[in-house]
Amino acid sequence: MSYSVQNIRNVCLLGHGGNGKTSLAESMLYLTGGTPRLGNPVDGNTVCDYDPEETRRQISISTAVAPVEYNGCKINVLDTPGYFDFSGEVIEALQVSDAAIIICSAKGGMSVGAEKAWKLCQQRKLPRLLYISKTDEDNSDYNAAFDTLRERFGKNIAPVVAPIWDADKKVIGFIDVLHKRAFEAGPKGERVEIDVPDDKKPVLDELYDALKESVAETSEELMDKYFSGEDFTYAEMIQGLRAGVKDLSLFPVVCGSAVSGLGTRMLLDIIVELLPSPLEGRPLMGENEAGELDEFVPFPGALPCALVWKTVSDQYGKYSYVKVLSGNLKPDMQMVNSRTGATEKLGRLYVMKGKKAEEVKELECGDIGAIGKMEKVKTGDTLSDPRKVVKIEPIPFPEPCYSVAITPKTKGQEDKIAAGLTRLNEEDLTFNWVNNAETHQMVVSGTGDMQMDVILSRLKSRFGVDAELSEPRVAYREKIRKKVEVQGRHKKQTGGHGQFGDVWMRFEPGDTEELQFCEEVVGGAVPKNYFPAVEKGMREAVVHGVLAGYPVVYLKATLFDGSYHPVDSSEMAFKTAVQIAYKTGMPQASPVLLEPIGELKVTIPDSYMGDVIGDLNKRRGRVMGMNPDGDGNQVVEAEVPMAEMGRYAIDLRSMTQGRGSFTFHFVRYEDAPPAAQEKAIEAAKAMQDEAD
Repeated sequence: MSYSVQNIRNVCLLGHGGNGKTSLAESMLYLTGGTPRLGNPVDGNTVCDYDPEETRRQISISTAVAPVEYNGCKINVLDTPGYFDFSGEVIEALQVSDAAIIICSAKGGMSVGAEKAWKLCQQRKLPRLLYISKTDEDNSDYNAAFDTLRERFGKNIAPVVAPIWDADKKVIGFIDVLHKRAFEAGPKGERVEIDVPDDKKPVLDELYDALKESVAETSEELMDKYFSGEDFTYAEMIQGLRAGVKDLSLFPVVCGSAVSGLGTRMLLDIIVELLPSPLEGRPLMGENEAGELDEFVPFPGALPCALVWKTVSDQYGKYSYVKVLSGNLKPDMQMVNSRTGATEKLGRLYVMKGKKAEEVKELECGDIGAIGKMEKVKTGDTLSDPRKVVKIEPIPFPEPCYSVAITPKTKGQEDKIAAGLTRLNEEDLTFNWVNNAETHQMVVSGTGDMQMDVILSRLKSRFGVDAELSEPRVAYREKIRKKVEVQGRHKKQTGGHGQFGDVWMRFEPGDTEELQFCEEVVGGAVPKNYFPAVEKGMREAVVHGVLAGYPVVYLKATLFDGSYHPVDSSEMAFKTAVQIAYKTGMPQASPVLLEPIGELKVTIPDSYMGDVIGDLNKRRGRVMGMNPDGDGNQVVEAEVPMAEMGRYAIDLRSMTQGRGSFTFHFVRYEDAPPAAQEKAIEAAKAMQDEAD
């Protein structure tokens, strides 16, 4: 069945891991007939957690789509992961959602995940409502959870549902404030109307009055009516609440239990009645053919345009998930990919429900679906009609902040790892990988250790390659601190021509990182035609320093004397001679190891300042300053040696309960202290022994 854009809602579920997002999506599907049985994440049989890794770990790893059909509306529910390592999936879902539901547990209220979700919505000016989950579980406390939200967000919170307790403080039903009705859950999760309990009537009146006040503030006309003591009609209540949700002055609060189905139908009513359709949602920024940036306003009658917001590449094939921004999509349409400029012919179109793909003949404006087998299309691409090419703003993925070296357990399978990582990178753009020529390691960078663990598991299950992770090596440098003059003499006599090369070299600290090669030979002691060979020999030599085999920088090498043999001298002999001089002279020139220093910017709430600065001191960091970021946080700026930053992403997360974030960039090299030098030299020797 196709739906017009006014009857579509694109909603993402956000919140901390374990707060019940997947269970809520399952409850919505089950109550509307979208799935025949109510699945449970613990049993691994939910619609949205279908990946083998999700089933095994009992957590969501990627965003899944659950289309819910209810009251003539299609609600595309995007179930996002709650664990911070998979924040890229959340960012993708936010890019195509017109509203968000932030889920808070009745056992904990405003968790760190909910705080982060709120911030992401604030940045995008996304309408949202709050859902208090697990209200009927033991030790749950709806009032405490609600008070936390009220304390945090003040009068903007509008409770549209209130729970009903029995004598044992167990939630057995709820009051629908808007309709002034009460319900309890039936045996199959359906709602059964009951009379409003006498002790709840004053609560209902109080909440309804608070709602009326919130509605009155959305327009002058309603304000006048409110002050004259008139009652609002139901249509006026809905109109006021919709306006408040859209302009971010109102955030409805709903509660329920996904397991019993309590409150789910009420939530569906509120999504349909109060949340914006794709036409009313936040317009994305797009670049037209002239390169000008402008708001891209969705419109059903316009030329077709779609944003690829997610890619899934598995054994069933490759699906490019799209949101239709304007017009309608049909199979075999010719569309231009604005990133490449190439014209792509659309494959088959699907509506996704978890892993299940149902083929459709058309995707309407505002809807979310998928296109099959678009091999050259990537996440973030815009597909548009050739007559009006548009490029939607890129999805703002977080910068990778955690790096590990990856090696196969069986030698010779490096190519298999590279091929696997390339395929996995099509799905997950929050990690990248490089072959570091300097440290001879394949390094993967991403968001955290859980993401890396999932990558390892997928390499094994999908691509049959067993790999292991280790801390990446640090790319040190070496330099000298004093001037030396040494001779390098290479003399070899074999039958016939011998080999003879003799050079006197001066090694001293230079001004530039790049090798400075000079010659001051007088009287033809070394013929000019051998100078290039001497320089080439030097350039090859400085790749490996004498302390730990790291490249040598800031070196000035001067050829100032030597001798040659008219028959036995050759370019090869002089090249060897200069390398002998290098190996002899460098240890005498007071060599020192240089370590890379990076600029660190850590954003943290004030309360964690002491812990974070204490930790930076342990890492040999130098704090350069602190600035408020205008969002209630402090930005600590410091310079820290890269060698001390290996597990910083994980340590910062545990120090700040996930509230801290950071960026780290290489700035320069500087002399390493003796203890750090010894450690690096020992590690280099161990690595050499291993290679031998």
